[in-house]
Amino acid sequence: MANTLSLHGQGLKLDSRADIEPLLAGIDPTKIEEIHLGGNTIGVDASVALAEFLSKATNLKIADLADIFTGRLITEIPLALTAICNALVDKTSLIELDLSDNAFGGRSVDPMVPFLTNNRSFQVLKLNNNGLGPVGGKVLADALFESARISKSKGEKSNLRTVICGRNRLEDGSAPSWAEAFAAHGTLTEVRMPQNGIRMAGITALARGLAKNPGLQFIDLQDNTFTDDGQLKGVEAWTESLASWPELTALNLSDCVLSGEGELPQLVTAIAEGSNPKLHTLQLQNNNLEAETFALFAEHISGNLKGLKLLELQWNDAEDDDVSLETVRLSMKQRGGKLIVDDEEEEEEEEEAEEEEEKEEVKEEQEAVLASTIEEPTPKKPDTTDELADLMSKVEIQ
Repeated sequence: MANTLSLHGQGLKLDSRADIEPLLAGIDPTKIEEIHLGGNTIGVDASVALAEFLSKATNLKIADLADIFTGRLITEIPLALTAICNALVDKTSLIELDLSDNAFGGRSVDPMVPFLTNNRSFQVLKLNNNGLGPVGGKVLADALFESARISKSKGEKSNLRTVICGRNRLEDGSAPSWAEAFAAHGTLTEVRMPQNGIRMAGITALARGLAKNPGLQFIDLQDNTFTDDGQLKGVEAWTESLASWPELTALNLSDCVLSGEGELPQLVTAIAEGSNPKLHTLQLQNNNLEAETFALFAEHISGNLKGLKLLELQWNDAEDDDVSLETVRLSMKQRGGKLIVDDEEEEEEEEEAEEEEEKEEVKEEQEAVLASTIEEPTPKKPDTTDELADLMSKVEIQ
């Protein structure tokens, strides 16, 4: 198992160096591969001390720093973030950085620019729910573009694989910059940008930028807008780009206004006719889909869509006795897949997913127990004070 330092969910308020140093005492930073600090709040002085620890973490692979600034002032966050990002900038071992659920806002993104520009080793970037806005989003996208430009100038291939940047109000103001960054890297396999208020112009730009990433497997653009007052440029651009993603397995275009009322979306037609043969998950909730679309799925479900395992169609205009949907449901059931049309089916799917997650957690716990019986940890010297013992009890090392 990875050597992990975890304070996750402890609810600690770490203001000063004195608050955090006892939690790091006795831990060899060179052996730490993962650090999880979410669910605590870290001030400037504590962040500086944390940065000193991180600067020595030469084998760090995962830096989970989501939700670490709750209650902090807008004047504090840039200073704390600067210290942390500067400590990570030269980490060639780093694979994933998660800074989700931190209320940066557009005014606090500049400290991330040197890291995004100069660390070209990381593969996964998670920036979900940061309140970036179009200005902040553009700053970060431009930094990623510059990173790709530098890599190309050195004859190197980008390592970036995953970008998750949802619930950030990116809007059309930053979408072209993200599109340029995605196109410049060309190596993405997963892009998730739901609930960003991106409208047709931005959606069109994103389609063209993402089309330069032939390895894309997962795309989530839920709750953005593909059409505008009957105009279909966004839909047309995405329909053209579908064939650029032969490896695509999961596509979420729920709540995206894919057509006018009563129209058969050309994007859905292309998918049904086999634009992405490896597709196994298709989410099209709340898109005003009607009987003609369901008939299209019924026609192709056993042919071009034979690999589909999950189809979500909630909150569309479906009749209870729609024959086409029954055809789709039966075909998917036979292959071990599932069609979800109503809330009850969605709840069942969520329950099944929770059960699978619980099974996985149990499995991980069993593996941890087995590992501990194989290799006993080196006994630690007793702490000198009750206060220090209490602090150390909050640190989880796996």
